Order: sequence, then structure tokens, then C-alpha cells
Amino acid sequence: MSGLRIVSFLPAATEMIYLLELGDQLVGRSHECDYPLQVKDKPVIVDCALDLSEMSVSEIDSAVSRQLASGKSLYRVDEARLRAAAPDILITQNLCQVCGPAGNEVSQVLKSMSAAPRIIWQTPGNFAEVIEAVRTLGKETGTAAKADAWANEAASRIQQIYAVCGALRKIRVSFLEWVDPIYCGGHWIPQMLEWIGAEDANSRDGKDSVRIPWQSVLDYQPEVIFVSPCGFKASKALEQAELLRSRPGWNDLPAVRDGKVFAVDANAYFARPGPRLVTGVELMAHLVHPEHFEWSGPVNAYSCVDSCLVHS
Repeated sequence: MSGLRIVSFLPAATEMIYLLELGDQLVGRSHECDYPLQVKDKPVIVDCALDLSEMSVSEIDSAVSRQLASGKSLYRVDEARLRAAAPDILITQNLCQVCGPAGNEVSQVLKSMSAAPRIIWQTPGNFAEVIEAVRTLGKETGTAAKADAWANEAASRIQQIYAVCGALRKIRVSFLEWVDPIYCGGHWIPQMLEWIGAEDANSRDGKDSVRIPWQSVLDYQPEVIFVSPCGFKASKALEQAELLRSRPGWNDLPAVRDGKVFAVDANAYFARPGPRLVTGVELMAHLVHPEHFEWSGPVNAYSCVDSCLVHS
């Protein structure tokens, strides 16, 4: 299927496209599609409807909430560019209004096209559905063998970690997807934690991340804290983590006392339902159990908050 023309509205789908060696067939992307680096040469067809660049984290949360409450989209689709791209396949989602253009918006845009592309909906709510999304894309693009090979490799990598961690004591973890206000982990995060021998009573398995009271974190007394704000890399996550210092009881948490608070690259390893979630499991395993697992990935995948007892 070398003649395919593909447009991706989703960063995770774009990563899958390159995983399946279909980069040459990608003719349009979202402004958030930033991996692998060569994707930045592709035309941007979806952009953000809000300018969030100068906002604080609390202002971002408020602006996004207001936009959605008013019935408006967070995204703006350049219909002229989309028509010019003339895709055979359009990959989008209907899982989360914050993650990318959703169902109704996509339907409206397609009405302006003389030849509507085939739509591949990606709405994974857990890790198994992420694997299935890769397999489906493989079937739709004639790259099923590559997709199956990756799925088998991913399962093997995770099983190697689970085999070790299954025999270890469960570690209490707080996984925070935003800090002002506090949002818990959702969707595939509880699964990832289970595989590394950890648990988070506040995270929601297979469900959206939601606001939780800070008291819920205090009551849980986490031994490890991951600060993983959706849409941010580790450096910006570290800035968010600094805001937690002013929270009552912060210094008394076991994770803080023991130097096990980590700001992580959410975009790369946790927030996007794509291939690098597997690497996210490996990163978590290293940070929670450094005596059992080394980290050979990028040095900027995480930062320690305060003194750190884990070394790459």
C-alpha cells in the first residue's frame, strides 16, 4: 500500500505510523505530533484553538474547562489543508475532548470534503486496547506483520518486568496527571503500576483522570510520587512538581522524605496511548525498583525533585 495518503490527528497514532514504517505516507498531522523528530516536516492540519503558552497550570485548567463547558472545541482543523492533503485514511479519536478533535468535530469537517477518507478511530482506554490499535492500523495499511511483531515484543518486555516485580512487596505510588488542581492517574496507568509491583488507590483503571482532593494523596501516604502532567515533558513537569511544596503535609510524605518524587516526560511515556507506553513501564520499574532495573533510555526522561536516591 505504498500509495496511501494518511493524515493523523493524534500524536500516538503518528508514532504508530512511524513504528510501522509508514512515515512517507503521512501527509498531515496535529501540531502536537512531535515524535519522531522527522514528523515536524509534515504539514500541520490541526492546531490548538487556545493560546496556553503564557498561562499557569491553574489558568490552563480553567481555560480548558471553560472552553469545553461552552461547547467549543480545543482544536481547530484547517479544512483547506485537509482537502489539499486528500488523505485516503484519517486517524482520529473519540475518547477525550482534550486529546484531539473528537467525533462530532471530525464529522463536520468531513462534510466539506468531496471524497471522504476512511476513518480509523483510536479510542484506547487501557493497554490491551493500545496494542489492538497498533494491530488494527497494521491491518488497514498492509503492515500487519510489523504490527504483530511489535505487539509480541511489547508483551515480552512487560512480562520480563512483571516476572521480577510479582515477587516484590507492593509499593504505594501516587501518579499525578496535573497538580493545580490535583488530577489522579487514569486509563492505562493502573495497569502499568501493577506490572511494576506498585499500586495507586486514587488512580482509575480504564477511566478518565479526574480531580481529587489533596487530602486523598496525604491519606494514601505514597512511597513514590510521579508528577506526569498531560501535555508536558520532564522539564515542565518539574516546574509543576515545585508547586506541590506549598501543599500542607508535603514534607511529611514518605516519598518526599526518601527522595522518591519524580517529574517524568508524560508526552513520551505516559499520556499518549502509543508504542512508548512500554518504555514507560520500563522507566517506572527503574524508578521504583532501581536495584532490579537499569534505565538505558534518554537522560531527560525524568528529573528528581529535591535529593534523589535513584541514579541512571
